Amino acid sequence: MNDTVTPEELEKMLKGTNPPKIIDVRRQADRAGDPSGIPGAVWKDPENAAEWGKDLGNGEVVVYCVRGGSVSRSVQEKLREKTVNVRFIEGGLEAWKMSGKPVK
Repeated sequence: MNDTVTPEELEKMLKGTNPPKIIDVRRQADRAGDPSGIPGAVWKDPENAAEWGKDLGNGEVVVYCVRGGSVSRSVQEKLREKTVNVRFIEGGLEAWKMSGKPVK
């Protein structure tokens, strides 16, 4: 499985019969500076991913941070330790916005 998903791939996945859970893992300061996000996403503190990751259950999960860098990768590693099927958005929320996708 790929570690990442493009904004276009995620948009298709969200329209499918079994859409992934979308989790905003931006740091609190980044989220406070720009409270917009992907519709349907829930925010989870990236510092506590090992804790909340155990409650995700089955199904695919897609996480995103500001630019799809170290925060998303770190959360992905922690979630994979909990055997979560997780990918992150290439380029993060910035790429989602730049591709003209909707934000809430």
